Order: sequence, then structure tokens, then C-alpha cells
Amino acid sequence: MKNTGTLTVTTPTEREIVLTRVFHAPRRMVFDAFTKPELLKRWFGPRGWKLVVCEIDLRVGGTFRFVLRGPDGRDMGMRGVYREITPPERSVHMESFDDYPGESQVTTVLVEQGGRTTMTATVLYPSREVRDIVISTGMEHGAAESYDKLAELLESTDSRLPAKEAAGS
Repeated sequence: MKNTGTLTVTTPTEREIVLTRVFHAPRRMVFDAFTKPELLKRWFGPRGWKLVVCEIDLRVGGTFRFVLRGPDGRDMGMRGVYREITPPERSVHMESFDDYPGESQVTTVLVEQGGRTTMTATVLYPSREVRDIVISTGMEHGAAESYDKLAELLESTDSRLPAKEAAGS
């Protein structure tokens, strides 16, 4: 697996991939960046890709739908259902891709220490075969680039939401 060097990727079991990244930002900002469409549209996806559909119903049982458009015009869609939401520290959702088999469970945990937030996303696939298909797509590189874009957004001064909006989340 290859990435930009900022993302740690492990396969602790035959059905899991664990992604770990440290962001130089408070946990609340990272959580907001993962859950607010106006922020997700600014970082989600590898460089050259654009999030053209970003629909989020952030509640347990709520759904999301994302469509990424690549530089060649190709679309990649994904959808899911939120199973657990504990702002700003944890979320669990199911997700599936339009063009790949199976549904996976994604557990994201955000731990803040000294103004830095460590994100650990554990993706549990239905089988080793599905996990290995995902790995073979180059997802690690794409995820690393996407998280690099998130880090850039979090470190920019315009990533902070107005106090009223941030307090309501």
C-alpha cells in the first residue's frame, strides 16, 4: 500500500482496515469537517476529484449519499446509514459503494490531546475478499490525499464556522 506518508494504514484482522491520522486541530473542528456538507465538499476525495453530491441526515438511522467526480468525468458513488453518533468523539456508520460489492461498517474515533486530534477509522468488511478488492483499488493513496486536503482545510483560517453554527452541531 502507498500513501503520502501522513496516514497510517494497517490490516489488524483479515476483514479490517484501520486508518490513523493526526490533525493539528481540535476534535470539534475535525468532527464538523466529517459531518457538515459545506466542509466535506472542500476536502473529501483525492486531489483532482470533486464531491458533487453530498447529502447528510446526521442522526442515528439517518442516511448519507456522496458522489465523487474524477478528473476524467467518471463518478464514484457511495451511501450509508448512521448507526451511532456521539459528537465530537465517535461515529459508526454502514457504507457501500455503487461499483463495489458488499457493505462495510466504519467506526471513527476522534481523540484530542494538546489541541491535536487523532482520528482512527476502523473499516470492517463482510469478508477478506471484499477488503482485498478495496485495497487493490488504491484506496489508501486516495484516502491519504483526501486527509491531506482535510489537514490543509483545518489549518486554514477560513475553516472555522461561525460560532452560532458551530454551537448548534
